[in-house]
Amino acid sequence: MAASELYTKFARVWIPDPEEVWKSAELLKDYKPGDKVLLLHLEEGKDLEYRLDPKTKELPHLRNPDILVGENDLTALSYLHEPAVLHNLRVRFIDSKLIYTYCGIVLVAINPYEQLPIYGEDIINAYSGQNMGDMDPHIFAVAEEAYKQMARDERNQSIIVSGESGAGKTVSAKYAMRYFATVSGSASEANVEEKVLASNPIMESIGNAKTTRNDNSSRFGKYIEIGFDKRYRIIGANMRTYLLEKSRVVFQAEEERNYHIFYQLCASANLPEFKMLRLGNANNFHYTKQGGSPVIEGVDDTKEMAHTRQACTLLGISESYQMGIFRILAGILHLGNVAFTSRDSDSCTIPPKHEPLSIFSDLMGVDYEEMCHWLCHRKLATATETYIKPISKLQATNARDALAKHIYAKLFNWIVDHVNQALHSAVKQHSFIGVLDIYGFETFEINSFEQFCINYANEKLQQQFNMHVFKLEQEEYMKEQIPWTLIDFYDNQPCINLIESKLGILDLLDEECKMPKGTDDTWAQKLYNTHLNKCALFEKPRLSNKAFIIQHFADKVEYQCEGFLEKNKDTVFEEQIKVLKSSKFKMLPELFQDEEKAISPTSATSSGRTLLTRTPAKPTKGRPGQTAKEHKKTVGHQFRNSLHLLMETLNATTPHYVRCIKPNDFKFPFTFDEKRAVQQLRACGVLETIRISAAGFPSRWTYQEFFSRYRVLMKQKDVLSDRKQTCKNVLEKLIVDKDKYQFGKTKIFFRAGQVAYLEKLRADKLRAACIRIQKTIRGWLLRKKYLRMRRAATTVQRYVRGYQARCYAKFLRRTKAATIIQKNWRMYIVCRRYKTKRTATIVLQSYLRGYLARNRYRKMLREHKAVIIQKWVRGWLARTHYKRSMHAVIYLQCCFRRMMAKRELKKLKIEARSVERYKKLHIGMENKIMQLQRKVDEQNKDYKCLVEKLTNLEGIYTSETEKLRSDLERLQLSEEEAKIATGRVLSLQEEIAKLRKDLEQTQSEKKSIEERADRYKQETEQLVSNLKEENTLLKQEKEALNHLIVEQAKEMTETMEKKLVEETKQLELDLNDERLRYQNLLNEFSRLEERYDDLKEEMTLMVNVPKPGHKRTDSTHSSNESEYTFSSEIAETEDMPLRTEEPSEKKVPLDMSLFLKLQKRVTELEQEKQVMQDELDRKEEQVLRSKAKEEEKPQIRGAELEYESLKRQELESENKKLKNELNELRRALSEKSAPEVTAPGAPAYRVLMEQLTSVSEELDVRKEEVLILRSQLVSQKEAIQPKDDKNTMTDSTILLEDVQKMKDKGEIAQAYIGLKETNRLLESQLQSQKRSHENEAEALRGEIQSLKEENNRQQQLLAQNLQLPPEARIEASLQHEITRLTNENLDLMEQLEKQDKTVRKLKKQLKVFAKKIGELEVGQMENISPGQIIDEPIRPVNIPRKEKDFQGMLEYKKEDEQKLVKNLILELKPRGVAVNLIPGLPAYILFMCVRHADYLNDDQKVRSLLTSTINSIKKVLKKRGDDFETVSFWLSNTCRFLHCLKQYSGEEGFMKHNTSRQNEHCLTNFDLAEYRQVLSDLAIQIYQQLVRVLENILQPMIVSGMLEHETIQGVSGVKPTGLRKRTSSIADEGTYTLDSILRQLNSFHSVMCQHGMDPELIKQVVKQMFYIVGAITLNNLLLRKDMCSWSKGMQIRYNVSQLEEWLRDKNLMNSGAKETLEPLIQAAQLLQVKKKTDDDAEAICSMCSALTTAQIVKVLNLYTPVNEFEERVSVSFIRTIQMRLRDRKDSPQLLMDAKHIFPVTFPFNPSSLALETIQIPASLGLGFISRV
Repeated sequence: MAASELYTKFARVWIPDPEEVWKSAELLKDYKPGDKVLLLHLEEGKDLEYRLDPKTKELPHLRNPDILVGENDLTALSYLHEPAVLHNLRVRFIDSKLIYTYCGIVLVAINPYEQLPIYGEDIINAYSGQNMGDMDPHIFAVAEEAYKQMARDERNQSIIVSGESGAGKTVSAKYAMRYFATVSGSASEANVEEKVLASNPIMESIGNAKTTRNDNSSRFGKYIEIGFDKRYRIIGANMRTYLLEKSRVVFQAEEERNYHIFYQLCASANLPEFKMLRLGNANNFHYTKQGGSPVIEGVDDTKEMAHTRQACTLLGISESYQMGIFRILAGILHLGNVAFTSRDSDSCTIPPKHEPLSIFSDLMGVDYEEMCHWLCHRKLATATETYIKPISKLQATNARDALAKHIYAKLFNWIVDHVNQALHSAVKQHSFIGVLDIYGFETFEINSFEQFCINYANEKLQQQFNMHVFKLEQEEYMKEQIPWTLIDFYDNQPCINLIESKLGILDLLDEECKMPKGTDDTWAQKLYNTHLNKCALFEKPRLSNKAFIIQHFADKVEYQCEGFLEKNKDTVFEEQIKVLKSSKFKMLPELFQDEEKAISPTSATSSGRTLLTRTPAKPTKGRPGQTAKEHKKTVGHQFRNSLHLLMETLNATTPHYVRCIKPNDFKFPFTFDEKRAVQQLRACGVLETIRISAAGFPSRWTYQEFFSRYRVLMKQKDVLSDRKQTCKNVLEKLIVDKDKYQFGKTKIFFRAGQVAYLEKLRADKLRAACIRIQKTIRGWLLRKKYLRMRRAATTVQRYVRGYQARCYAKFLRRTKAATIIQKNWRMYIVCRRYKTKRTATIVLQSYLRGYLARNRYRKMLREHKAVIIQKWVRGWLARTHYKRSMHAVIYLQCCFRRMMAKRELKKLKIEARSVERYKKLHIGMENKIMQLQRKVDEQNKDYKCLVEKLTNLEGIYTSETEKLRSDLERLQLSEEEAKIATGRVLSLQEEIAKLRKDLEQTQSEKKSIEERADRYKQETEQLVSNLKEENTLLKQEKEALNHLIVEQAKEMTETMEKKLVEETKQLELDLNDERLRYQNLLNEFSRLEERYDDLKEEMTLMVNVPKPGHKRTDSTHSSNESEYTFSSEIAETEDMPLRTEEPSEKKVPLDMSLFLKLQKRVTELEQEKQVMQDELDRKEEQVLRSKAKEEEKPQIRGAELEYESLKRQELESENKKLKNELNELRRALSEKSAPEVTAPGAPAYRVLMEQLTSVSEELDVRKEEVLILRSQLVSQKEAIQPKDDKNTMTDSTILLEDVQKMKDKGEIAQAYIGLKETNRLLESQLQSQKRSHENEAEALRGEIQSLKEENNRQQQLLAQNLQLPPEARIEASLQHEITRLTNENLDLMEQLEKQDKTVRKLKKQLKVFAKKIGELEVGQMENISPGQIIDEPIRPVNIPRKEKDFQGMLEYKKEDEQKLVKNLILELKPRGVAVNLIPGLPAYILFMCVRHADYLNDDQKVRSLLTSTINSIKKVLKKRGDDFETVSFWLSNTCRFLHCLKQYSGEEGFMKHNTSRQNEHCLTNFDLAEYRQVLSDLAIQIYQQLVRVLENILQPMIVSGMLEHETIQGVSGVKPTGLRKRTSSIADEGTYTLDSILRQLNSFHSVMCQHGMDPELIKQVVKQMFYIVGAITLNNLLLRKDMCSWSKGMQIRYNVSQLEEWLRDKNLMNSGAKETLEPLIQAAQLLQVKKKTDDDAEAICSMCSALTTAQIVKVLNLYTPVNEFEERVSVSFIRTIQMRLRDRKDSPQLLMDAKHIFPVTFPFNPSSLALETIQIPASLGLGFISRV
């Protein structure tokens, strides 16, 4: 069509932009041919004049309609060009957060630099088995397509992952391999898939490093072949590697790292096993510190090292080999620290005892001196001699680095070989899928040999890619039988010839390497001479003679020639290698076993990447002389050969392409750099794919899709019955140029831009229709609005005017009333104000006067106190002055008298010195002496008298002092009393004064109160009326409050009921969880057994040669065809009830003593069980002997039955007595736990002795009774004639007559012999009873001993508790008491259970025996009259058999059991039984057979029948397990059989629904509770198998019927699709619709009803079916962008309503099935609600309660308008939703678990059918069984 039709006003175009690459603009006026300028309006609001190129006059690219933007497939775009591709990728990546997009056959993956939850097991299961176009783009979809094509076409596949460093190639390849490992599984139990995945961490650690572009960049290319067997399960893998970047070992650029393994070693240097490596921090080594970035943020190298070692162990690399690898790597690090010192310009040395070299030598096991010598020297060989030459420091450094790179390359190769050996499988490989993770096109500022090889490989891959795309296009056109012309596409064969042809760049490089004096410069000159001006793709830079330019398919690249030769040679000194080969370290020479001996004539230099070719698992021996020849191959030659081998492999497979794009260089999450993206799109071939598609017919529609989409462009007369002809007629009218489209067999092919033109026409037509509809509706709405407004205006006016008049009258009344109120109110206010002022004045006066009086009183009091203080102070001062004056006077007197005494003493001293003085003194001295002598004598006499008087006075004084002391004490007491009394008097006086004051105060207050009371009385009288009014109001409020309280009480009760309901629901959920856990364990157990059976079958099939052919099995389907082998031993069935308790027991911590007690109890139960088994066997033997005796002497059966009944009654009574006595003993023992319990005389001891004596007495009595009975029995045996009939019975009179005859005939001897035998038998029985009593006594003694031990233990615990502190003592005692009570409770519960079981069994036996005895007595009494007993002679009487009713039992012979099982189970056709016979007939027949075996007390028969039944049902389900009718039939019959076992078990809980006749049919001898558990487990397994069958049938219908099919025709149009075609949403003949699903549901329901399945079980099945429908539909909705639209939401809601209607028709609304569809309903509502404002966000958050946050955000991101009238969801709105939902706690899982199975229950459903009325049809072939 003409450009003028497309470039019209408002058309949008793309124009180039230097910043954004492409910028969107809008035409402001129509384009006319010849215009040189386009007027454009940019999105930022600017206007622009865009000038067209005058030469080409090319118009700018047109922009696709918004409806096509964001498509999954770029080829679905109508306009296919670079800006459209870039914009589509940007919208998907930034707005929708989608990283995958299809571009034809290519998957474009953009690295999000963020962890996304789209790689879980649920996503893998969702993509498994799906077509590639049916789901959103994903790496799993590509992997599934490869896996499917491998199985379908039997052709090997390849997935080619390419891209720049940091684009995510390694991660994509890893996820692809994980998908294969998960989906296919392994063919053996060796976990091959785990080994394949385990190779990733090893290869990443030794081959990945941090670069400026990527933290985990793969520095090598690899091709992994994953092998599969004939069943398409993984059996092994093989890896090929390409171009390892060896130069990184010795050099890293800034902000880069060496290989991860070196840093992992340094981080783990502190581990004990790594001490010998003598490592340290990474900054200590030259080879790891050059980049200056030894740590990667968020990566723990220690943990990564642990993962690497774990992976090595998983792949079979032993610990010794691992340590060897680490030694070599550590040696490389130490070798990098070896330093050289220059001696001169041509020689260097290593310092003596150099530590790094010493460590290297020790680790490598080489000689230090030898290594030191050859690091500094080299050997030169000439034609005649060999000599050693020193090398310079630079050459030595280069040689050291070359050696390090060489060792690392060899180690890398060795590890790859061992990984391949671990992944190698002995099973023959049937097919494989290869995953190629290879570097993308590279161009840097400086490009060298590495970039040349990488770009050469990309040229080859691009050529293969172009050929494959062209081939697919050609096949499509040929398939549709449309004429096609050769599409011109870029062929890069000339570029490849330039590189690899004869005299190409590689040939010239190899030739120059062989030249002795070849250099990079001479090689460059040869290149110029050979290719310059001769090849258009080869150019020479203007300013350089050491570089060349090659025009690659992606871009021009300039290569620097420097280093090409040395990197191509890749040499290392031979002498250094020889030193390493002579190492004592055994692993090191292994690396150089295949070493190519290269003698370098020149110094070794650094090399970049080296080729590592695929090494076989087993080394092959080459021919002699071949090594030297192969060694001459250069790196370029080897790379070319390996690349050719790779291309051959890829060409032999079906390729699948994944192109990884790096969105930005800064690793920012979800940031899109248009420039970088365009560069990579051009380099990876995506745009070339677009160009090839655009050159042909990129848009393809089926006729039905075209008709559905563009029906609006047709008129009614254009619509024909033939859709193809209709489309042809319409297209001829719409598009004039017939070259723009072609009609194929099933599709219409359009040129680029035609779909956009049709969309424009469709949008214009719809817009015109919308405008007309809007015009009409708006006019109608406005007319209705006007009429409504006019009517409303008149009504409002009428009411307003009336209202205004009423308001005016009211205003007048109120005005008059207001004046009256104001008058009275103002008077009241004035009066109240006056009274208030007067009262306030009086109060103020009283308070003021009181205040003044108190102040005056306080002043007077202060003055009085001051006077007293002054008085005392002045007195104290006067006394102090007086005392001081007296002290001074006395002091002066003393001083004066001392002075006078001194003078007198001086005079006396002078006088004493004179003679005269002495004379005067001695005159009269003698007379004086005599006088004095006399005075002394007198004084002595007086002294004696005085002494006597003194003694007398002392006695008197002592007596008086004692009297005085007593008087003094008495006086002191009286004084104290007086003081107390005076104190009391004073206090009383003070109280009296206070009371007087209080009295005065109260009198004054009384007066004021009386006054206030008068006022209060007046006020109260005034308030009474007010209070009465308030009282009425309060009464009204009270009534309202009472009503409110009642309502609140109702609300509280409702809330309590709600809480109770919620708690009940929670308990039900917990119960369901426990059931689900148990049923999952049961399912896993059955799956493992199925796996075991499958392996057994495989082992048997391994002997035979399998036939050719294959069949792919569903990856998510686990085999359900194995048989659950049920053991016939009851011992195994007894463990089944315990399985249900395992989950709950795991949750509760168990006390150790309790656990030991339980363990002991289990052993006792096992012993008791064994004893019971032995007793049962003995009883069986006795029964067999008794049967033999019955056959020999059938005539004595009646007497034996009487004897047996009597004996059993006696034994029962004796058993009851013994039990009662045992209980008394236990009670006596439990009453006291002291050690004295067992002492003689204690209660327990007395009880025990009494019981023993009573037992012995009872035993004697029983002996006598048994002797009497035995004698009677023998006499009866001899008396009965042998000719009597079997059913004839005799009475006592006949026996007496026989005894008389026996005496007459002389047969007493025979009776005596019989009596002797009877005595012997009785004696043996007495001995056995004695032994049993002794055993019981011994058991009681043991119990007493255990009680003693328990008592001692209690005492020890008590002693220990007494030593503890009080708090700990109480806690310990409580804990001990709890444990003791728990143990006692367990013991009591066990005893109670035993007793209950015993009582039930004894009751059953008693009923049976009583019934038999009654029948015997009735038979005797009916046939013998009383007269005959007394009068008639005694003779035997024949009694005829009485005809009985049927007892509801079926009898069969033991040998017919297999026949019964075969006819009733194995060969039974469910269809005939379900239609013609009663439901559950096989179950009834089997139960009636069990009843008969129980009636016969034949446990072996019961066990055999039940075991055969269970195993046969499993065989049937294994054989026909995929047939729904079979599985449903046997689920119904298994449940009915289980219900019969419960209904007729004899337990009261099950018998209450029975009739009296049904209760008579209960089982009598056996308790089959264990078998009921086994049958319940079998029913669970059948139910799970039924669900799987349902899922397999429904799964193909669900997506097509619920999502793709348009139930409401015309609501949604089909959007354009790309090359990845989806299933058509229009109902073709082969597609499923919603009616298909409903018909299938009807079929399921009718089959289950015909089979008589329980209604509750049908509800559970329906609930599970609806859950599967909802989960699969929602999961597909979340993974399909084209389904997330408004119209699809309406379709889903309609479909759900149809399902709900089906539930109503079947009366299944209460089954819970509708609730399982709630997530799908909410998702459909989410597609339809408004999504703009905050209110919309709040409504969405409250509405979508059943959806998780991830699901809501995913739906909003995927929401895509189908028509232009819809709008996309803004990013800000999605962020608002995320903010509102951030506090919601839900699962982060995106998809629902479609494999989830709800726990099933089997409610008891008794049958009203009487067993005796059941008839066995002859069609079952059961004529060998008979009714009883």
